[in-house]
Amino acid sequence: MMEATDEKPQIFNSPQVMMNQNQTQFTQNPALFMPLPYGSPVQDHHQNHHHHHNLLVPPPAKRFNSGSIGANYQEIMNRRQQQAQQVQVQMFAQQQRASIAAAMAKQKMVDEEIANQQLQQAISDQLFKAIEVIETGNSVLAQGILARLNHHLSSPIGKPFQRAAFYFKEALQLLLQNPSNPSSNLISSPYSIIFKIAAYKSFSELSPVLQFANFTSNQALLEAFNGFNRLHIIDFDIGYGGQWASLMQELALRNGSGFLKITAFASTSTHDEFELGFTQENLKNFANDLGIGFELEILNMESLNSGSWPLPLNVTENEAIAVNLPVGSFFNDAVPLPMVLRFVKHLCPKIVVCVNRGGNRMDVAFPQRVINALHSYSGLLESMDAVTVNMDTQMKIERYLLQPGIEKLLRSGEAWKERLPPWRSLFLSSGFSPLTFSNFTESQADCLVQRTPVQGFHVEKRQSSLVLCWQRKELMSVSAWRC
Repeated sequence: MMEATDEKPQIFNSPQVMMNQNQTQFTQNPALFMPLPYGSPVQDHHQNHHHHHNLLVPPPAKRFNSGSIGANYQEIMNRRQQQAQQVQVQMFAQQQRASIAAAMAKQKMVDEEIANQQLQQAISDQLFKAIEVIETGNSVLAQGILARLNHHLSSPIGKPFQRAAFYFKEALQLLLQNPSNPSSNLISSPYSIIFKIAAYKSFSELSPVLQFANFTSNQALLEAFNGFNRLHIIDFDIGYGGQWASLMQELALRNGSGFLKITAFASTSTHDEFELGFTQENLKNFANDLGIGFELEILNMESLNSGSWPLPLNVTENEAIAVNLPVGSFFNDAVPLPMVLRFVKHLCPKIVVCVNRGGNRMDVAFPQRVINALHSYSGLLESMDAVTVNMDTQMKIERYLLQPGIEKLLRSGEAWKERLPPWRSLFLSSGFSPLTFSNFTESQADCLVQRTPVQGFHVEKRQSSLVLCWQRKELMSVSAWRC
């Protein structure tokens, strides 16, 4: 068995010799009993016995040169220190390069933003000029301006402002093509209705804008209707009836039944009969499914201009009247808002709810109103970019919902010629006073916006109105009024 250990150092095979000859070495060099970090003492002895002159301390006695361990350690420490210094220099250089790159990137962003702002201003100026020229009847000059804009606005692709400006430019070109009857440019078909309803549904699901407007208005209506079983709504912007479908659901949940009558005013110049018929049929079917009594009557908006208002309301004792009066709808209808406010006051409703798109101004000239609307739609498209992941869906929303809205906005520019006081001042001077929304209505609006999967939307309270904002831009406001 001893032959198996012949590879071990001789010192382990001769304990007596080790004790007799090397006893002083164990006492003088205790490091032999510890693990050494860099090789064995024997290796150090053979590798370093020629370098005694480099040692900083005198070598111990006789054969074992323990000073070589200290020299190796010092050399390694020096090398490590040099490497650490090199790493620090490299890290500093990397930080400097990163700082320079970040500064360059920031400057590039600033330069791009400045260039973008300059381009936006140039486009706004050209559109403003085109509208002014259209008002004077100089279609040739207007066509020239719009042709120059085609270089920057050739397609509905790009940043939000460029896309919004493209739709406004297209709407102005439609006006120039058929100035005598601009409403004939867009004739709805059953297929286009399907696409528009799908776009409306997608927009309602993706963006909080429509839900904020509908739920906030409906909550105020329901609180005003408390104790009444028969509701009569005078509506100046029925659209596809989505708001009233939502109200019917709330009525069914609260009362189990009830009766809802809607008298909708629509202008022949801006509303399509096919769309109105579709909305009417759709709401009737929905009410039947919920077991709610329902009646919808559509009247001509222009009839209000007579001032006689022969409206057979037939109000019963247990019927509450409310008015849905979006301010923006009177920027493009043939009936001025003061006339409508006088009619509404004549009805003595329990509440008037007012939805207003951001940027609606009545105290500026028509060209400036268009530019304000352009920036409002640009903000809306910015918010859409944040919440939409499917490009195809977004393009359909823009093509079948937003673009027709812009075209409708510009088709009746004659109604915009009259400059009026700010709309809130007009409400106050017409005998209306603002209502404060309940805490529940405010909380509901906040919760609805917080459910949106992206940050940037928030609700602000301004002059008793609740305002939905995207970043710093106002998208939609809702206010409630009483006579």
